[in-house]
Amino acid sequence: MSVSSYLPDDDHQALLVGRAWRDDARGPVLVVVRHGQVFDISERCTCMADLLDRDDAAAFVSGVEGEFLGSAEELFDNSRHASPHTPYLLAPCDVQAIKACGVTFAVSLLERVIEEQASGDPVRASELRSELQALIGGDLSRIVPGSEEAMALKTELQARGAWSQYMEVGIGHDAEVFTKSQPFSAVGFGHRVGLHPASRWNNPEPEIVLAVDARGTAKGATLGNDVNLRDIEGRSALLLGKAKDNNASCAIGPFIRLFDDAFTLDTVRQARVSLHIEGQDDDFELHDSSDMRQISRDPLELVQQTIGAHHQYPDGFMLFLGTMFSPIQDRDGAGQGFTHHIGDSVTIATPSLGALVNDVDRSDRLPPWTFGIRQWQAYMAK
Repeated sequence: MSVSSYLPDDDHQALLVGRAWRDDARGPVLVVVRHGQVFDISERCTCMADLLDRDDAAAFVSGVEGEFLGSAEELFDNSRHASPHTPYLLAPCDVQAIKACGVTFAVSLLERVIEEQASGDPVRASELRSELQALIGGDLSRIVPGSEEAMALKTELQARGAWSQYMEVGIGHDAEVFTKSQPFSAVGFGHRVGLHPASRWNNPEPEIVLAVDARGTAKGATLGNDVNLRDIEGRSALLLGKAKDNNASCAIGPFIRLFDDAFTLDTVRQARVSLHIEGQDDDFELHDSSDMRQISRDPLELVQQTIGAHHQYPDGFMLFLGTMFSPIQDRDGAGQGFTHHIGDSVTIATPSLGALVNDVDRSDRLPPWTFGIRQWQAYMAK
């Protein structure tokens, strides 16, 4: 891809904020992007959560001055190395909690049910796919979660012995919202994402991620890869933590685009998120996409189910909105579906947000996560 493809199509008017690592500063800095140029604004604001909490965040980013770091092209290039050159891009969030929503699309709902009933066996999954589609029938995407129609379907499926805990969160009243990973643990553009070494059936999950402030207001959006281990979660939903939260298993970036007149929540609602996977050892290629218009729950409903009187986030949070991408294209043999190979290149893109690019490796072979809250506090104290 050309560097221009990593930025939004209308990057000349996009309010883009992010984070970068500087060796000369011995730590992370906040940056803004203007006309393809990257500026360090840490003299004016040092914490992304603080920036997002500002009532005038968009106006502040529009006018704030900073130290020139280089072109976006240079930072993108610096970030795409096993040992990145400085300055390089980090995930654009810092102290925010990293939350994710599951089963927010009908297609992913069926695949989660299949994972559960196949107990992590991709061959059995192929058989179950046909059985469940014949049993359920109709178009699940037209059913409003929690509606009378949804509850009637629930009763019918329970009577047939086909009900699932994934159906509960897919068409029931309550959304699935879980903790994807920890503050500062997400990797950014160009860095490798990690698969748990025990997993043999896995895939990327291309998603839009909302940046939400401490009051529960969505201030902007970015792209994310909610790496999914289908075999581990499929054995038991109680293994969700092991399936989701591993070293480098969460990628976010390249930048947060703040909402303004040119980029709104309606832009997110209408977005189509594309996915391109390119194998390095078998010439495999996969192209697919997620259409946000097919999401079962509105993004604001997902925000409201995450934060409220029942739960506060004083540092704000990043919220993965879910995906309709459930890869079933055979890769290693008939009926085995898709799974990653080490070295796969994954590109997640949408015109309004640009592109997030990461290669795939094993979590235990990647650099360990060492820069946490205490390291950040020590850096800030200097």
